Amino acid sequence: MAEFTKLVPEYVRTLAGYTPGKPVRQAEQESGVRCIKMASNENPFGPSPRAVEAIRAAAEQANYYPDNDTVDLRLKLAERFHVKAEQVLVTAGSTELINDLARILLRPGLNAITSRLSFIIYPIATKASGGALLEVPMRDNSYDLDAIAAAIDKNTRLIYLANPNNPTGTIFDAAELDRFLDRVPENVIVALDEAYSDFATYFAGTRGVVYSHALQYMRAGRQNLVVLRTFSKAHGLAGLRVGYGFGTAELMGYLGRVRTTFSVSSVAQAGALAALEDEAHVRRALDNNAAGATYLTRAMAEMGYSMPPTWANFMYVDIGEEAAPVARRLQEEGVIIRPLAPWGAPNAIRVTIGTPEQNELFVSAFRKIMEVPSGEYQVPR
Repeated sequence: MAEFTKLVPEYVRTLAGYTPGKPVRQAEQESGVRCIKMASNENPFGPSPRAVEAIRAAAEQANYYPDNDTVDLRLKLAERFHVKAEQVLVTAGSTELINDLARILLRPGLNAITSRLSFIIYPIATKASGGALLEVPMRDNSYDLDAIAAAIDKNTRLIYLANPNNPTGTIFDAAELDRFLDRVPENVIVALDEAYSDFATYFAGTRGVVYSHALQYMRAGRQNLVVLRTFSKAHGLAGLRVGYGFGTAELMGYLGRVRTTFSVSSVAQAGALAALEDEAHVRRALDNNAAGATYLTRAMAEMGYSMPPTWANFMYVDIGEEAAPVARRLQEEGVIIRPLAPWGAPNAIRVTIGTPEQNELFVSAFRKIMEVPSGEYQVPR
């Protein structure tokens, strides 16, 4: 072992890095065909035209450092969600908040808890801090909150809950969260990751479900809850890296101290501010997503594949065989999807809901490579 290597803690040396969805350019170079990306849960319509205009204007002043406190955006978020400005922290994507929570709360000898088959950043953030991660088995492709509550011990400091869950697309409703929080000790922080909340709220309105009480808890001053959200999904700003969290002023203050200085660029702040004002753009994405979910669910069922109902902008499918070769064959047909072996689900794939045209291309390509005979189901118009 080299001397330098001895300086790096073992928990960092053994850390598995994050593997992102394959970029379109790379896939096209590998496959020699034009590709569409349905792997990373991005908005197929891109950012709001208002956001693009604001981004271009802000780029003209890119020689200046951004507002490190993101004052305008924090105030706008506080106004929008009816919380105090000091309860809001803006970061470079919600992943920065996930990492910083682990950074300030965990160390060797302490642990975090989450579910198996959940957001792949949780294990990375936990282990990078030296903490241990307890992963509780799922129940029906969803979080088992009772089992997570039972797993809390004297060394637990942090619980990660993804609602909706990535990659299964499932949720626990507001009442389930209420009961769970009643069982969590005050010295354990619950990080409620609502990255896909826009989609879940939309589906909840059509399905007669109460999705979340998270913001009510924030307004009431709940001490051990942090709510994480992002501009990457419904607002279409994944490339700008803008996330935000709600929590107590004290905890947000500590997180602000360890956050990377100037981590949210002036261009990103301007784009996010403008995106908040374009509700029609978000509504278009949500309407399209709901229609796409219906189409993909029916089309996959017609081919013999069942899926848990999604509450997000992607579909989780157990295809009953190793998914990585299927993903490679789909890429050769021009469709990039996400095989889920890194999550511990080697026979499952995650497919982003795209435009109607993209969804049709995926179904056609999947039917072809899986050699499924064509059925009667047609795209609803």
